[in-house]
Amino acid sequence: MVARIQPTARQVRLGVELRKLREAAGLSSRQAAAFLGTSPAQMSQVEAGNAGVSGERVRRLAVHYACADPELVDALVEMATDRTQGWWEEYRNVLPPEFMDLAELEHHARAIQVVATAHVPGLLQTEEYARAVFGYWVPPLPDGELDLWVACRMHRQQVLSREDLVPYEAVLHESVLRTRVADQQVARAQLDKLLLQSERPNVSLRVIPFDVDGFAGASSSLLYVGGPVTALDTVQRDTPYGSAFLDASAQLHVMRTLFRKVESASLDPARSRDFIHRLSKEL
Repeated sequence: MVARIQPTARQVRLGVELRKLREAAGLSSRQAAAFLGTSPAQMSQVEAGNAGVSGERVRRLAVHYACADPELVDALVEMATDRTQGWWEEYRNVLPPEFMDLAELEHHARAIQVVATAHVPGLLQTEEYARAVFGYWVPPLPDGELDLWVACRMHRQQVLSREDLVPYEAVLHESVLRTRVADQQVARAQLDKLLLQSERPNVSLRVIPFDVDGFAGASSSLLYVGGPVTALDTVQRDTPYGSAFLDASAQLHVMRTLFRKVESASLDPARSRDFIHRLSKEL
């Protein structure tokens, strides 16, 4: 068994979920390895995402672990047998791994929810807006890389227009809409794109105005990605040193609650579109 050099977040997640099932069953890694007829070292590699595992072995382990959730088992088998070589692979070893992990996460999403209090979400950005955001980084991106970063972000947006529509809910604070990451022309084009995207049947866009009462969630930015079952949901949050992916059940519960709390302070989609339209006219 050849260990993976750099497992993806999806591969790591499969190993984490298998370890959770084993621990819930009260079994050691050595006992699980003995059941499969493999070594403890190989079992540890599987649970770390550093080695693959067949769908048949996932089902055997699920039975051995007395997992009573067939939908979860089916989802884990799909993760184990998925051999998708997505568009993001062309950027691997060129852009940071978290870019690839996020693109893959969105590709497999059953639903996406976003709270934005700083920037327009990546899936809704214009090319010029994205270029301004990436161009502001310190230290600056190396020569020639800015175009790749922008192209990757634009490619991600295909998830909103694919045939099997992914429900997408975004809650944007007014500060996001008013902050000019570049000039007036870029700002107006960005607002126009938000209005255009909000017309998609799978996109719900809501705005939190400055003057709304009871909103203290200025630090509530998050990306919540729904998996095939709730246990496989994932939250992505930006940190000063990159992206953090959260998947513990308690963390997911907190983030679901936070999203609904922030959403409750927002205007409904129709009033939000009117709000964005007025801002665009002001420019």
